[in-house]
Amino acid sequence: MVKAITDQNFTEETKDGVVLIDFWATWCGPCRMQSPVVEELDDDMGDQVKFTKMDVDENPETAQNFNIMSIPTLMIKKDGEVVEQLVGYTPKEKLEQVLDQYL
Repeated sequence: MVKAITDQNFTEETKDGVVLIDFWATWCGPCRMQSPVVEELDDDMGDQVKFTKMDVDENPETAQNFNIMSIPTLMIKKDGEVVEQLVGYTPKEKLEQVLDQYL
């Protein structure tokens, strides 16, 4: 299951290994399309990648710090550093290819 994270625990939860953060909101249609893709990849790759999600309405500080202007935005961090950012719906195959680069 994809772990929901907050402004308060963002740094701690995303500091080690490869982490995908799904920035989303409940009212966002493309976010609702992206969510099952992220869940499926968590099932497939959860032993190699930590999958997280952050509701931008409930946690505006982190989204603001990273200049998240559109959602869904998928951010990939490796060992605490942002290495990739994908804006808009990203199909499973593309997301898998991107993640594989950082494993």
